[in-house]
Amino acid sequence: LMGIRIQLQTEPGITYREGRGADPAQVLHGGRVWPDFLTGQPGQPVRVLLIDDDPHFRRVIAQELVADLRIHLVAQGSSAREGRRLIGLYEFDVMMIDLNLGDGSGFELIDCMKSVRPAAEAVVISAMEDEQHALHAFELGATGYLVKNSWFGNFSDAVLQVVNGGASITPSLARRLLHKLDAVPIDATAIRVANHRDSLSDREKEVLKMVASGYTSSEIGHRLTISCQTVNTHVKNIYRKLHVRTRAQAVGLAAASGLLQR
Repeated sequence: LMGIRIQLQTEPGITYREGRGADPAQVLHGGRVWPDFLTGQPGQPVRVLLIDDDPHFRRVIAQELVADLRIHLVAQGSSAREGRRLIGLYEFDVMMIDLNLGDGSGFELIDCMKSVRPAAEAVVISAMEDEQHALHAFELGATGYLVKNSWFGNFSDAVLQVVNGGASITPSLARRLLHKLDAVPIDATAIRVANHRDSLSDREKEVLKMVASGYTSSEIGHRLTISCQTVNTHVKNIYRKLHVRTRAQAVGLAAASGLLQR
C-alpha cells in the first residue's frame, strides 16, 4: 500500500499559539489560532459530504462539523443510493462515509467518488475495527479511517487533517496497521513510473509537481490560469496513467523514480 502516512497529532504539523491580539476570525477552539496558510478558513471553509445510515450518529457528526467555522457541511445522505446522487450533485472536498449502508457498501461510494471527483478526500467512519477493511479503503483512495466509539479526537480535526495532506486513523487501529503496511520496493516503483513517464504530458507533469508541493486544485488553477475543473481532469489523467488512486500514491511513485526532478 503506497502513500499512506499515519498522523496522530491533533492537526498536521501545526503549532498553536494563544489568540491574544490575533484576528478574532482566526481564533478557534479555546484560544488556538488556525494559521492562514492552511486549507480550511472561516471565509473559505472545507466542504464536507456526510453519508451514514445511522441517524443518531450522523446527527452527532453533523452538529460537530456545523459548529466549526472552518468547515461547511454541504449535504447529508443516509444510503448508498442517496450517496451516489449527492456525489454527482455537489462540489465537496471531503466525504465522510460509513461502510455499511444497508442498501450498499461504502467501498462502492469511495470508488465512485474517486472516479467523479478524484481530488476529493474520503474519511471512513465505521463500526468495524478491522485491518482488512481499513487497508481496502486505503487502496480505494481513502485517507482516513475512524472507528465509531473509539475515535480519539474530533471529526472536524479529522477533516482538516486529510484536506491538508495528512491522514486520520483511530489510534488503536493505526497501531495494528503499523505491523501490516509494507513499503513498495523503490526499484519496482521506479520501473512502474518509468513505464508511464513518457505518457504524461508536459502540463500533467507540471500539475504533478505542484501537487507534490502541497498546492490544492484551486491554487494550482490560479497559478496556471486554468479552471479548477481542468486541474482535476489533469489529476484524474495522472492517476490513470500511473495506475494510482490517490495524490499521495502519485507523488510517492514520481518521487521514487526521480520524475519530480525532471
